[in-house]
Amino acid sequence: MYNGIKIKPPFFEVGPKAFLYGESALKLAKALDRISAEYDVQIIFTPQYTDIHMLAQETEHLLIFAQHMDPLPVGRGLGSVLPEAVKAAGATGVMLNHAEKPVDMETLEKTIKRADEIGLATIVCADTPEDAAAIAKFSPNIIVTEPTSLIGTGTRSDDNYVLESIRTVKAVNPDVLVLQGAGISNEDDVYNVIKLGAEATGCTSGIIKAADPIKMADAMIAAVRRAWDERHNG
Repeated sequence: MYNGIKIKPPFFEVGPKAFLYGESALKLAKALDRISAEYDVQIIFTPQYTDIHMLAQETEHLLIFAQHMDPLPVGRGLGSVLPEAVKAAGATGVMLNHAEKPVDMETLEKTIKRADEIGLATIVCADTPEDAAAIAKFSPNIIVTEPTSLIGTGTRSDDNYVLESIRTVKAVNPDVLVLQGAGISNEDDVYNVIKLGAEATGCTSGIIKAADPIKMADAMIAAVRRAWDERHNG
């Protein structure tokens, strides 16, 4: 676990995948930067590799994470994503093992260690509570618990999954933060998973495909703040 960056709950992840790049990614990133400051909620943004440097330069509050990287050292490896290059571009972290870019457990452990060595935080995706528990042994900064079958469906995980996945991760490593993902489509979904006990949630389709993505992002981040404050102060 890389401790050079402080990620403080509650937080939120926006993953544009390959929907946005260049100026369209920058427009959303600048809006998220403002929203992050307004609600005091950290936002992780995972853009295309080619946009990392631009977005790191053009935003103040966002945590820019690469969508993936490989564990190789400097040298040969054409077509690979070099950890040092991700760091030099301005990323503060990296996402690993997303359902659309899975890696085996051995590679995942090596990649988390490489990230720790060069100073990148890690956010690692897990399909089941059992997967999450296994990954927690590698001490990433964050585990995203999201059933692969629900990604992009607009149907979020049920309450039992949310509670069980949090419990299993914390039982293995209480320092790992838990983000509940998959199927988050509106501010009610966000409010409910945070109120239930998640330290964070995130969204792609619900924001990117919304009639007004910036308005939807604002509503979701406001829901994060409201649910968290009610949980801890209500």
